Amino acid sequence: MMTGVNTRMLIDVWQRLLADPRKSWVLFEHGTCVVLTAPEGELAEQATDLLKEFGPVHAGSSAGDFGVIDLKDVEGWVVTGHHNDVLTYVGPDEPQDQSEIAVGLLGRSKRHRDGTELHVVHVQDRRGPADPAGPAGPA
Repeated sequence: MMTGVNTRMLIDVWQRLLADPRKSWVLFEHGTCVVLTAPEGELAEQATDLLKEFGPVHAGSSAGDFGVIDLKDVEGWVVTGHHNDVLTYVGPDEPQDQSEIAVGLLGRSKRHRDGTELHVVHVQDRRGPADPAGPAGPA
């Protein structure tokens, strides 16, 4: 398991994984990333509210479910949960056992910590200027 959280490495990983220039996201201390599909207002606050609801693990509920994605362009895995936009990175050096179940349980526990501690370490705001082709303002 990692002895310390390397925030710069986590930011680099998520920037590579979420290369879509239209996706804003917020990174939490233990590697959980909240992708904001409809970003508005204060992004850290929006992501914190989402993670507060969908981060903590509740045994016997969908909050305990997880999936594991073996990454192609980055070493490690992304662990998914019961909300499609809440993802947790697990580095290749973190789990002693690299089986899917061990990686998933580690990712789930990291998501739980992020969902209860709620410590934002990075905000990637990719909202551009107002869309000129969007609705016109008052005439």
